[in-house]
Amino acid sequence: MFTGIVEELGHVVEIVRGDASATLRVHGPLVTSDAGLGDSIAVNGVCLTVTEVTDEEFTADVMHETLLRTSLGALETGSAVNLERPLTLASRLGGHLVQGHVDATATVIERTPGDNWEVVRFALPVDVARYVVEKGSITLDGVSLTVAEVGEGWFSVSLIPTTLGLTTLGRKGVGESVNLEVDVIAKYVESMLPGGLS
Repeated sequence: MFTGIVEELGHVVEIVRGDASATLRVHGPLVTSDAGLGDSIAVNGVCLTVTEVTDEEFTADVMHETLLRTSLGALETGSAVNLERPLTLASRLGGHLVQGHVDATATVIERTPGDNWEVVRFALPVDVARYVVEKGSITLDGVSLTVAEVGEGWFSVSLIPTTLGLTTLGRKGVGESVNLEVDVIAKYVESMLPGGLS
């Protein structure tokens, strides 16, 4: 479990691609400082299991299902990635409860700069649209954010300078994709309602 508060902007050192999987080696001095084999680290919002730790870098396997459902398959050597270690029971919950289980990818469709912020609009995938509400929580590339607006087929978020400077969201251009995880509480509420949501 994570909070969506990115601890470090790392980068991909190496990608070894297989027929239906890949192995990532990522540079991240902070997140590797106390990492061990089998630990979890969120990479652009995807919970991955550490298989090796060496000199400020960690390695993780990415399975076929993850490559299909997330934007990790588009990473290249040198790509910047948002990194977060899992929370502990003594951690502050600065963002919201984030599982690291990506529901879909969302594409940037517009960026509008402001005086000290930027509004970014994303295409809203139909299969998760019912979970996205104005002023609700959403996770994009592992970053906990508040939904600013929701329209037909889109939603927007407002990014402060810290988010723009310290995460991948400041670098994503129109047409690029991010990993999207909806608020898990919405899914649990839906499952408890008779017949679910229509």
